[in-house]
Amino acid sequence: MPTEWSVRAITRAMLPVLLALTLVEIGSGLVLGSFESSLLRFPTLLVLVPVTIGTAGNLGSILAARLSTAFHLGTLSFDPRDEALAGNALATLGLSVTVFPLIGTGAWLLSTLLGTARLPLSTVLAVAITSGVALAVLAVVVTLVATYAAYRFSLDPDDVVIPLVTNASDVLGVLVLFGAVQLYV
Repeated sequence: MPTEWSVRAITRAMLPVLLALTLVEIGSGLVLGSFESSLLRFPTLLVLVPVTIGTAGNLGSILAARLSTAFHLGTLSFDPRDEALAGNALATLGLSVTVFPLIGTGAWLLSTLLGTARLPLSTVLAVAITSGVALAVLAVVVTLVATYAAYRFSLDPDDVVIPLVTNASDVLGVLVLFGAVQLYV
């Protein structure tokens, strides 16, 4: 795919995406606002919000960068039997299973040190692991769909996929974390 490297071409590709994602982020903020009483009652959950959505966005961005590189090299295949594609997706999920227990433990320890921990470690771990792994699955799906859409619409995935993945992780992160809190707290 030939890429036109001009301000106009990049703006034409990215501006509509960024405007739409801004509206989506406003919705995420409204959901987070409805979640406010739980966050204030359990400050450990407040600690989990930015790190959970940020980590999910980072995991999706890593996958997006790998897929974008493969796309530009001409080695990307959207075949579900493609071992490289499946391996990258599984590595992303494996990282989530490794990192989210550490995030939950860190949030609980920090809250304990500050004297604001009101939830047991087991509950914080359950929320962190459940929401983190679910978000990683969603980040993989969003990344794959966004990369495929960029391919189908002849867009440079470097321009559109990572903003889509990180914004989707923000919005889905709030929703999934809120769902995990409803489940465990």
